[in-house]
Amino acid sequence: MTGPDEDTVSADDDALYVLTAILLTPANFPSVLGDDYPEACAALGLVPLEGGYGLVLGQDGDGARWTVVVDDVSLVAVAISSWDCGMEYDLSPDERSMVAALPGWPLSVAVAAPGVPAPHDPSPELTDRAPLCPPDTGAWGPAQRRLGADEIALQWAVWREQIGEDFFAPLPDAGPAPDRPEAEAGEKAGAEATAEASHTGSADHAEETAGPAAATEPSDASGAEAADERVGAADAAAEPTDTLGRSPAPGVRRVLAEARSYVDTPPPLGRVRSSFAPGDARTLRADGPGWSLVARTDDIAFVLLDEKPGEVLPVGRGAELPGLLEALDKVAVRPS
Repeated sequence: MTGPDEDTVSADDDALYVLTAILLTPANFPSVLGDDYPEACAALGLVPLEGGYGLVLGQDGDGARWTVVVDDVSLVAVAISSWDCGMEYDLSPDERSMVAALPGWPLSVAVAAPGVPAPHDPSPELTDRAPLCPPDTGAWGPAQRRLGADEIALQWAVWREQIGEDFFAPLPDAGPAPDRPEAEAGEKAGAEATAEASHTGSADHAEETAGPAAATEPSDASGAEAADERVGAADAAAEPTDTLGRSPAPGVRRVLAEARSYVDTPPPLGRVRSSFAPGDARTLRADGPGWSLVARTDDIAFVLLDEKPGEVLPVGRGAELPGLLEALDKVAVRPS
Protein backbone atom coordinates (compact mmCIF):
# COMPACT_ATOMS: atom_id res chain seq x y z
CA MET A 1 0.00 0.00 0.00
CA THR A 2 1.41 3.36 -0.93
CA GLY A 3 1.11 6.25 1.46
CA PRO A 4 0.85 10.01 1.10
CA ASP A 5 4.62 10.49 1.30
CA GLU A 6 4.89 8.63 -2.03
CA ASP A 7 2.34 10.88 -3.77
CA THR A 8 3.66 13.73 -5.87
CA VAL A 9 2.23 17.04 -7.04
CA SER A 10 3.63 18.60 -10.17
CA ALA A 11 4.05 22.37 -10.02
CA ASP A 12 6.20 24.25 -12.52
CA ASP A 13 7.75 20.93 -13.55
CA ASP A 14 9.03 20.35 -9.99
CA ALA A 15 7.82 17.31 -8.09
CA LEU A 16 6.44 17.73 -4.60
CA TYR A 17 6.53 14.69 -2.35
CA VAL A 18 3.32 14.94 -0.34
CA LEU A 19 3.62 14.41 3.42
CA THR A 20 0.24 15.59 4.65
CA ALA A 21 -2.76 17.70 3.74
CA ILE A 22 -4.89 20.06 5.81
CA LEU A 23 -8.23 21.75 5.32
CA LEU A 24 -8.50 25.52 5.62
CA THR A 25 -12.23 26.27 5.59
CA PRO A 26 -14.54 28.36 7.80
CA ALA A 27 -15.66 25.22 9.66
CA ASN A 28 -12.36 23.36 9.74
CA PHE A 29 -9.07 25.20 9.95
CA PRO A 30 -5.90 24.83 12.07
CA SER A 31 -7.02 26.88 15.06
CA VAL A 32 -3.41 27.31 16.14
CA LEU A 33 -3.17 29.84 13.29
CA GLY A 34 -5.93 32.14 14.55
CA ASP A 35 -9.20 32.68 16.42
CA ASP A 36 -11.21 32.55 13.19
CA TYR A 37 -11.00 31.60 9.52
CA PRO A 38 -9.99 35.05 8.17
CA GLU A 39 -7.23 35.28 10.77
CA ALA A 40 -5.94 31.83 9.84
CA CYS A 41 -5.96 32.81 6.16
CA ALA A 42 -4.12 36.05 6.95
CA ALA A 43 -1.37 34.05 8.65
CA LEU A 44 -0.71 32.47 5.24
CA GLY A 45 -1.27 35.61 3.18
CA LEU A 46 -4.45 34.20 1.61
CA VAL A 47 -7.76 35.85 0.81
CA PRO A 48 -10.48 34.15 2.93
CA LEU A 49 -12.55 32.57 0.17
CA GLU A 50 -15.95 31.34 1.31
CA GLY A 51 -15.27 27.86 -0.07
CA GLY A 52 -11.91 27.60 1.64
CA TYR A 53 -8.70 25.91 0.59
CA GLY A 54 -6.80 22.69 0.84
CA LEU A 55 -3.18 22.84 2.00
CA VAL A 56 -0.78 20.20 0.68
CA LEU A 57 2.48 20.04 2.63
CA GLY A 58 5.50 18.33 1.15
CA GLN A 59 9.12 18.47 0.01
CA ASP A 60 10.66 19.04 -3.39
CA GLY A 61 13.46 16.93 -4.81
CA ASP A 62 16.04 18.95 -2.88
CA GLY A 63 14.18 18.43 0.39
CA ALA A 64 12.85 21.99 0.65
CA ARG A 65 9.57 22.53 2.47
CA TRP A 66 6.63 23.80 0.41
CA THR A 67 2.93 24.36 1.05
CA VAL A 68 0.81 24.09 -2.08
CA VAL A 69 -2.56 25.86 -1.74
CA VAL A 70 -5.40 24.47 -3.85
CA ASP A 71 -9.05 25.45 -4.18
CA ASP A 72 -10.20 21.85 -4.76
CA VAL A 73 -11.30 21.38 -1.15
CA SER A 74 -13.28 18.21 -1.84
CA LEU A 75 -10.24 16.43 -3.27
CA VAL A 76 -8.15 17.23 -0.22
CA ALA A 77 -10.99 16.23 2.14
CA VAL A 78 -11.31 12.85 0.43
CA ALA A 79 -7.56 12.29 0.65
CA ILE A 80 -7.48 13.09 4.37
CA SER A 81 -10.45 10.81 5.09
CA SER A 82 -8.86 7.98 3.10
CA TRP A 83 -5.53 8.28 4.89
CA ASP A 84 -7.25 8.40 8.27
CA CYS A 85 -8.94 5.10 7.39
CA GLY A 86 -5.63 3.55 6.38
CA MET A 87 -6.53 3.56 2.68
CA GLU A 88 -4.35 4.41 -0.27
CA TYR A 89 -5.11 7.70 -2.00
CA ASP A 90 -3.01 9.47 -4.62
CA LEU A 91 -3.37 13.17 -3.88
CA SER A 92 -2.51 14.84 -7.18
CA PRO A 93 -4.40 18.13 -7.59
CA ASP A 94 -4.80 19.48 -11.08
CA GLU A 95 -2.49 22.41 -11.74
CA ARG A 96 -5.56 24.52 -12.55
CA SER A 97 -6.68 24.16 -8.92
CA MET A 98 -3.36 25.42 -7.53
CA VAL A 99 -3.66 28.87 -6.00
CA ALA A 100 -0.15 29.35 -4.65
CA ALA A 101 3.07 27.56 -3.74
CA LEU A 102 4.26 28.96 -0.41
CA PRO A 103 7.74 28.29 0.96
CA GLY A 104 7.89 26.55 4.32
CA TRP A 105 5.18 24.87 6.39
CA PRO A 106 2.64 26.66 8.63
CA LEU A 107 2.59 23.67 11.00
CA SER A 108 5.22 21.18 12.11
CA VAL A 109 5.25 17.81 10.38
CA ALA A 110 6.84 14.83 12.09
CA VAL A 111 7.69 12.84 8.95
CA ALA A 112 9.90 13.43 5.91
CA ALA A 113 9.96 12.19 2.33
CA PRO A 114 12.27 9.21 1.79
CA GLY A 115 15.25 9.52 -0.49
CA VAL A 116 15.54 13.31 -0.34
CA PRO A 117 17.56 15.63 1.94
CA ALA A 118 16.18 16.52 5.36
CA PRO A 119 13.41 19.16 5.39
CA HIS A 120 14.68 22.72 5.12
CA ASP A 121 13.44 26.09 3.91
CA PRO A 122 13.85 26.84 0.20
CA SER A 123 16.82 29.03 -0.74
CA PRO A 124 15.99 32.76 -0.97
CA GLU A 125 16.58 32.87 -4.72
CA LEU A 126 13.66 30.48 -5.26
CA THR A 127 11.04 32.72 -3.66
CA ASP A 128 10.51 36.33 -2.68
CA ARG A 129 8.40 35.35 0.34
CA ALA A 130 9.61 34.65 3.85
CA PRO A 131 9.13 30.93 4.57
CA LEU A 132 6.10 29.93 6.61
CA CYS A 133 6.88 28.58 10.05
CA PRO A 134 4.75 27.08 12.84
CA PRO A 135 3.45 29.44 15.56
CA ASP A 136 5.50 29.51 18.74
CA THR A 137 3.83 27.26 21.28
CA GLY A 138 6.79 27.03 23.64
CA ALA A 139 5.10 29.31 26.18
CA TRP A 140 1.49 29.94 27.14
CA GLY A 141 -0.23 32.31 24.75
CA PRO A 142 -2.99 32.43 22.11
CA ALA A 143 -1.60 29.55 20.04
CA GLN A 144 -1.18 27.21 23.00
CA ARG A 145 -4.52 28.28 24.47
CA ARG A 146 -6.25 27.30 21.23
CA LEU A 147 -4.36 23.99 21.12
CA GLY A 148 -5.60 23.31 24.64
CA ALA A 149 -9.18 23.96 23.54
CA ASP A 150 -8.66 21.63 20.58
CA GLU A 151 -7.62 18.85 22.95
CA ILE A 152 -10.60 19.35 25.26
CA ALA A 153 -12.97 19.16 22.27
CA LEU A 154 -11.21 16.00 21.07
CA GLN A 155 -11.02 14.33 24.48
CA TRP A 156 -14.28 15.63 25.97
CA ALA A 157 -15.10 12.46 27.89
CA VAL A 158 -11.67 12.43 29.56
CA TRP A 159 -12.02 16.01 30.73
CA ARG A 160 -15.69 15.76 31.65
CA GLU A 161 -15.17 12.81 33.96
CA GLN A 162 -12.83 14.96 36.04
CA ILE A 163 -15.77 17.23 36.89
CA GLY A 164 -18.50 15.59 38.98
CA GLU A 165 -21.94 17.12 39.39
CA ASP A 166 -21.06 18.04 42.98
CA PHE A 167 -18.34 20.31 41.64
CA PHE A 168 -20.93 23.03 41.02
CA ALA A 169 -22.92 22.46 44.22
CA PRO A 170 -22.86 25.21 46.87
CA LEU A 171 -20.21 24.67 49.51
CA PRO A 172 -21.34 23.85 53.09
CA ASP A 173 -21.22 26.59 55.68
CA ALA A 174 -18.67 24.71 57.75
CA GLY A 175 -16.12 22.00 57.23
CA PRO A 176 -13.41 21.53 54.64
CA ALA A 177 -14.11 22.26 51.01
CA PRO A 178 -14.58 19.16 48.86
CA ASP A 179 -11.69 18.07 46.70
CA ARG A 180 -11.68 19.64 43.29
CA PRO A 181 -9.98 18.02 40.30
CA GLU A 182 -7.05 19.94 38.94
CA ALA A 183 -7.74 21.48 35.56
CA GLU A 184 -4.50 22.47 33.90
CA ALA A 185 -3.88 22.65 30.17
CA GLY A 186 -0.18 21.78 30.61
CA GLU A 187 2.67 23.25 28.63
CA LYS A 188 3.07 20.17 26.51
CA ALA A 189 0.05 21.41 24.51
CA GLY A 190 2.34 23.07 22.04
CA ALA A 191 5.56 21.16 22.68
CA GLU A 192 4.30 17.75 21.69
CA ALA A 193 1.93 18.68 18.87
CA THR A 194 2.08 21.43 16.29
CA ALA A 195 0.22 20.27 13.18
CA GLU A 196 -3.39 19.39 12.35
CA ALA A 197 -2.62 16.08 10.70
CA SER A 198 0.34 14.09 9.40
CA HIS A 199 0.15 10.93 7.32
CA THR A 200 3.08 8.51 7.08
CA GLY A 201 4.13 6.15 4.30
CA SER A 202 1.65 3.52 5.49
CA ALA A 203 -1.11 6.13 5.54
CA ASP A 204 -1.22 6.13 9.34
CA HIS A 205 -2.26 9.31 11.07
CA ALA A 206 0.82 10.81 12.77
CA GLU A 207 -0.20 11.70 16.29
CA GLU A 208 2.80 13.97 16.78
CA THR A 209 1.19 16.75 14.78
CA ALA A 210 -0.80 19.68 16.05
CA GLY A 211 -4.42 20.69 16.27
CA PRO A 212 -6.40 17.76 17.68
CA ALA A 213 -3.24 16.04 18.88
CA ALA A 214 -2.26 18.85 21.22
CA ALA A 215 -1.57 17.20 24.58
CA THR A 216 -3.38 18.82 27.50
CA GLU A 217 -3.75 16.11 30.10
CA PRO A 218 -5.12 16.92 33.57
CA SER A 219 -2.46 16.18 36.19
CA ASP A 220 -2.59 15.07 39.81
CA ALA A 221 -2.60 17.64 42.62
CA SER A 222 0.80 18.18 44.25
CA GLY A 223 1.02 19.86 47.65
CA ALA A 224 -1.57 21.41 49.91
CA GLU A 225 -0.76 24.96 48.84
CA ALA A 226 -1.13 24.22 45.15
CA ALA A 227 -4.34 22.31 45.85
CA ASP A 228 -5.78 25.27 47.77
CA GLU A 229 -4.96 27.60 44.88
CA ARG A 230 -6.67 25.28 42.43
CA VAL A 231 -9.74 25.01 44.66
CA GLY A 232 -10.00 28.80 44.70
CA ALA A 233 -9.71 28.99 40.92
CA ALA A 234 -12.26 26.20 40.47
CA ASP A 235 -14.73 27.88 42.84
CA ALA A 236 -14.41 31.15 40.92
CA ALA A 237 -14.93 29.36 37.63
CA ALA A 238 -18.05 27.62 38.94
CA GLU A 239 -19.65 30.83 40.14
CA PRO A 240 -21.36 31.83 36.87
CA THR A 241 -23.80 28.96 37.21
CA ASP A 242 -23.76 27.74 40.78
CA THR A 243 -27.03 27.26 42.62
CA LEU A 244 -26.50 30.32 44.81
CA GLY A 245 -26.51 32.71 41.86
CA ARG A 246 -23.21 34.29 42.88
CA SER A 247 -21.39 36.65 40.50
CA PRO A 248 -19.01 34.93 38.06
CA ALA A 249 -15.27 35.35 38.06
CA PRO A 250 -14.37 38.46 36.03
CA GLY A 251 -12.56 36.53 33.29
CA VAL A 252 -15.38 34.03 32.83
CA ARG A 253 -18.00 36.79 32.98
CA ARG A 254 -16.20 38.59 30.15
CA VAL A 255 -16.05 35.42 28.04
CA LEU A 256 -19.75 34.70 28.46
CA ALA A 257 -20.65 38.30 27.63
CA GLU A 258 -18.52 38.34 24.50
CA ALA A 259 -19.87 34.95 23.41
CA ARG A 260 -23.41 36.25 23.94
CA SER A 261 -22.63 39.26 21.76
CA TYR A 262 -21.93 36.88 18.86
CA VAL A 263 -25.64 35.99 18.84
CA ASP A 264 -26.66 39.58 18.05
CA THR A 265 -23.65 40.59 15.95
CA PRO A 266 -22.29 37.76 13.80
CA PRO A 267 -18.53 37.38 14.37
CA PRO A 268 -15.94 36.63 11.67
CA LEU A 269 -16.38 33.26 9.95
CA GLY A 270 -15.16 30.39 12.05
CA ARG A 271 -15.19 32.30 15.33
CA VAL A 272 -18.02 29.96 16.40
CA ARG A 273 -18.05 26.38 15.11
CA SER A 274 -20.41 23.47 15.68
CA SER A 275 -19.44 19.84 15.15
CA PHE A 276 -20.79 16.36 15.81
CA ALA A 277 -21.29 15.03 19.34
CA PRO A 278 -22.94 11.83 20.59
CA GLY A 279 -26.73 11.72 20.72
CA ASP A 280 -28.53 14.87 19.68
CA ALA A 281 -25.86 17.15 21.13
CA ARG A 282 -23.32 19.31 19.33
CA THR A 283 -19.79 20.25 20.29
CA LEU A 284 -19.40 24.02 20.25
CA ARG A 285 -16.14 25.88 19.90
CA ALA A 286 -15.99 29.65 20.25
CA ASP A 287 -12.94 31.89 20.36
CA GLY A 288 -12.33 35.54 20.98
CA PRO A 289 -9.58 37.96 21.94
CA GLY A 290 -7.69 36.16 24.70
CA TRP A 291 -10.16 33.32 25.27
CA SER A 292 -11.48 29.99 24.01
CA LEU A 293 -14.68 28.18 24.98
CA VAL A 294 -15.49 24.50 24.42
CA ALA A 295 -18.94 23.14 25.29
CA ARG A 296 -21.49 20.45 24.61
CA THR A 297 -24.98 21.76 23.98
CA ASP A 298 -26.37 19.22 26.48
CA ASP A 299 -23.65 19.70 29.09
CA ILE A 300 -21.20 22.15 30.64
CA ALA A 301 -18.51 24.39 29.14
CA PHE A 302 -14.78 24.86 29.63
CA VAL A 303 -13.04 28.23 29.31
CA LEU A 304 -9.34 28.92 28.69
CA LEU A 305 -7.85 32.39 29.07
CA ASP A 306 -4.59 33.93 27.92
CA GLU A 307 -4.42 35.66 31.29
CA LYS A 308 -4.56 32.37 33.22
CA PRO A 309 -1.71 30.20 31.90
CA GLY A 310 -2.44 26.48 31.93
CA GLU A 311 -5.84 26.77 33.65
CA VAL A 312 -9.09 25.25 32.41
CA LEU A 313 -12.15 26.84 34.02
CA PRO A 314 -15.36 24.75 34.10
CA VAL A 315 -18.71 26.51 33.74
CA GLY A 316 -21.79 24.65 34.99
CA ARG A 317 -25.11 24.69 33.13
CA GLY A 318 -27.23 26.58 35.63
CA ALA A 319 -30.01 28.78 34.25
CA GLU A 320 -28.17 30.77 31.57
CA LEU A 321 -25.68 28.46 29.87
CA PRO A 322 -28.18 26.17 28.06
CA GLY A 323 -29.85 29.10 26.30
CA LEU A 324 -26.51 30.65 25.38
CA LEU A 325 -25.23 27.39 23.89
CA GLU A 326 -28.43 26.88 21.93
CA ALA A 327 -28.20 30.40 20.51
CA LEU A 328 -24.51 29.99 19.63
CA ASP A 329 -25.24 26.72 17.85
CA LYS A 330 -27.69 28.54 15.59
CA VAL A 331 -25.05 31.07 14.43
CA ALA A 332 -22.16 28.59 14.32
CA VAL A 333 -20.47 27.42 11.13
CA ARG A 334 -20.96 23.69 10.49
CA PRO A 335 -18.97 21.34 8.26
CA SER A 336 -20.66 20.93 4.90
